[in-house]
Amino acid sequence: MERRRTKGVMVGGVMIGGGAKISVQSMTNTDTHNAASTISQISELKKAGCDIVRIAVPDLEAAESVKLIKNKLPDVPLVADIHFDYRIALKCAEYGIDKIRINPGNIGDEEKVRAVCAACKERNIPIRIGVNGGSLEKQLLQKYGSPTPEALFESAQGHIKLLNKYGFDDIVISVKSSCVPSAIAACRDVAERGEYPLHIGVTEAGSSRMGIIKNAAALGALIGSGIGDTVRISLTEDPVKEVYAAKDILRSLECDGYSGMDIV
Repeated sequence: MERRRTKGVMVGGVMIGGGAKISVQSMTNTDTHNAASTISQISELKKAGCDIVRIAVPDLEAAESVKLIKNKLPDVPLVADIHFDYRIALKCAEYGIDKIRINPGNIGDEEKVRAVCAACKERNIPIRIGVNGGSLEKQLLQKYGSPTPEALFESAQGHIKLLNKYGFDDIVISVKSSCVPSAIAACRDVAERGEYPLHIGVTEAGSSRMGIIKNAAALGALIGSGIGDTVRISLTEDPVKEVYAAKDILRSLECDGYSGMDIV
């Protein structure tokens, strides 16, 4: 199937967009403060075929683990999931993180956003703008009444403009919802009006059965229309199962690089 052409963004040694194969992501569920257990789980994810691994970095102490993890697993593309404190993003950039996932609206004033942009630009670190129906800005909820596709799209566009204002363009976008139709519609809106690569999936999808069903429905609709550059199947279980589920869905859709292979 023909995919929408997007800007290529390098995350470590993996390209997202730019015509590259759809990459598979997952997220650790270990306590990142415990570097040893996080390293162990990342290694298991890599063995399962995960292309990019995201870790939660809730505070500056957890950011210290990033240095240890990158030293131990330098070839695994690693994403730091950061909320509220821009200093964590700066520290992760210093320690060699491969991508930063933020919601620019919740890390403080524009000067803090500018500092994150400068640190990432200096080190060629991309930023994923993560818009989520469960944490949408209050003003957009008031305007639209709920996290509608239009609200998700407007949030994404506002964050893009903010990063662009400070000369930052190495961007990946995600607009996620636990509602499958809303997730599909929001991704289509973003895809139609921009060139940035899209990270797709359904957030808070649940356990294996419903989580896989909801993500398969969303990914089938989006990838079937040429939308999507990297995927995560969010499940409330062992993250290795997310990798297997993602690969099974991509094989079922006969995506480039996955067709003709047996389902796990």
